[in-house]
Amino acid sequence: MFPLTEENKHVAQLLFNTGTCPRCIFRFCGVDFQAPYKLSYEDLLNELQKFLKTEKGELILEVPNPPPKKIRLLELEDGIDGTGNLSQNGEGGVSVIEDGGIASKSSNSNVCNVCLGILQEFCEKEFIKKVCQTVEASGFEFTSLVFSVSFPPQLSVREHAAWLLVKQEMGKQSLSLGRNDIVQLKEAYKWITHPLFSEALGVPIDGKSLFEVSVVFAHPETVEDCHFLRAICPDCFKPAKNKQSVFTRMAVMKALNKIKEEDFRKQFPCPPNSPKNVCTVLETECTHGAVFVAGRYNKYSRNLPQTPWIIDGERKLESSVEELISDHLLTVFKAESFNFSSSGREDVDVRTLGNGRPFAIELLNPHRVHFTSQEIKELQQKINNSSNKIQVRDLQLVTREAIGHMKEGEEEKTKTYSALIWTNKAIQKKDIEFLNDIKDLKIDQKTPLRVLHRRPLAVRARVIHSMETCYVDEHHFRLYLKTQAGTYIKEFVHGDFGRTKPNIGSLMNVTADILELDVESVDVDWPPALDD
Repeated sequence: MFPLTEENKHVAQLLFNTGTCPRCIFRFCGVDFQAPYKLSYEDLLNELQKFLKTEKGELILEVPNPPPKKIRLLELEDGIDGTGNLSQNGEGGVSVIEDGGIASKSSNSNVCNVCLGILQEFCEKEFIKKVCQTVEASGFEFTSLVFSVSFPPQLSVREHAAWLLVKQEMGKQSLSLGRNDIVQLKEAYKWITHPLFSEALGVPIDGKSLFEVSVVFAHPETVEDCHFLRAICPDCFKPAKNKQSVFTRMAVMKALNKIKEEDFRKQFPCPPNSPKNVCTVLETECTHGAVFVAGRYNKYSRNLPQTPWIIDGERKLESSVEELISDHLLTVFKAESFNFSSSGREDVDVRTLGNGRPFAIELLNPHRVHFTSQEIKELQQKINNSSNKIQVRDLQLVTREAIGHMKEGEEEKTKTYSALIWTNKAIQKKDIEFLNDIKDLKIDQKTPLRVLHRRPLAVRARVIHSMETCYVDEHHFRLYLKTQAGTYIKEFVHGDFGRTKPNIGSLMNVTADILELDVESVDVDWPPALDD
């Protein structure tokens, strides 16, 4: 059913005569249900022309200036089809009669002066097919998608001009038209294209989908339409580092909300001029939101950093925990890059034993995202077989929100360590036994000298919850500590030139140093343990 009524006829005539396409006419007439927009462009144009045709076979197209024109339907070859409808070919059978003569031929291929062809060529099945070919060639795995479009900012200027024109005409009839009464271009475009994409690709359109197909439109011919706004509202157009142009859609909309109607009319034609060309597709891009993999790792080497060790552009060691794990994930997930995070970190010469340290890897723009638990288990085994320096357990896919559990209350968590300690003075077993009785020892740690280049200078209060000693010989003993997370263990042993107080050296009244350190447990109950 054709959505326009006699009440809409005056506005429809006005817009049609000034070069506006049928779908934009619907928008300005407040047609807010989807079905009419989904008809093919040819059918819409045909129906609109029949709606505007008078009983005498004339289209009365009124414009405020010049005076009303009449378009007479001429029986030219291919001009009218067998049903009496206007022909749909661009050769035309419609002539504009002006001042007693034939002024010009109109063509159904005229570019809309408001949407610049967006609601003409770019929501038809042929265009959808081209975009779908790009999607299918991208190699992404997806079960739903978000379809997004970026329109040239000058469309907002043209829509504003058309609105002022229609508003003025309706005012003459004591009718009003607010900007919110107009159906938004993106909304109408979505109504038409979403079902077509869903049908063509066989998946639903879902606003929460991680897979996004985006199309960026441009219209070089009218790019200067926005420029006059900068002179009138300079504060709306401020350069930004990540923007190529100050004329963003948001900046243009902000200026349009501020500019007075009379000032706009002086600077921009109402109605807007008809362009020669439709928009061009600047870019069609497929992207997938990040996926997250978590697990726990053990580190068995005393010559392996957690992350790449690079100083002044020079790599110091050939690999890292991060790379030994992530290289495999990048390959299998076909991701472009990654971000690695963990519950704390150990020094290059510190081993991580026990149940390991929790970690998470964010995989950016992955092309493959669906894995069975068996496939993840096989991936874990592949990582473990590739190196004897690390082992991974409990590897699993997690959500972005779940990663927060790894960092929650990080400083309140506890960690257990094993340290081999040397003393300058000869000791007996009885000299270290008193350490076993110390509970919840509070210490103050000034930022260690060894990390001062990357950590702010501060004094941090930490707690040594418990200690247990094991005598080795007169200059060595092993110390097992349970501490608050974030405690610098090496500095607690040797004192860091008095920057950590108290310390093992001061408690025993000796010079002490640490020879080996192992992380025995990181008491973070995440990610969930998996059955082998």
